[in-house]
Amino acid sequence: MITDINHSGIVVPDLGVAIKFYTEIMRLQLIDIRERDGMGISQVLGYENTHIKVADVSTPTGQIIELIEYINPKPQNAKSSERAELTASHIAFNVTNIQEVYEFLIKSGGVSLNPPIEITKGKSVCYLQDPFGNWLELIEMS
Repeated sequence: MITDINHSGIVVPDLGVAIKFYTEIMRLQLIDIRERDGMGISQVLGYENTHIKVADVSTPTGQIIELIEYINPKPQNAKSSERAELTASHIAFNVTNIQEVYEFLIKSGGVSLNPPIEITKGKSVCYLQDPFGNWLELIEMS
């Protein structure tokens, strides 16, 4: 039986830059930084001689996002930046003052797909990418 979501993970090309974006810009809290290599992580991820660096960041309410930099194997660029593609993913954040948050993230290295729009009465949403191409969604409920 599934009881809860433990964390979400995204692959980034540079862990230091990702930590800076997610902590200084997105204002998430850095919880842990670690490296993994050896048989265990190689078996879990299915690559021979796997070596990764990982940082956990947390929202104010405790949701964890795992930022993962692959040292071995070298990561491949995404085949496209489409959202309507199998295995495409995003992380959605609840925010206050969506327009202000959106503008700040774009000014700070995020890449805009669309500005915030009210999709239903009292619910505004927008999509953007972090500096590494990972999709982020902002949601404001008023």
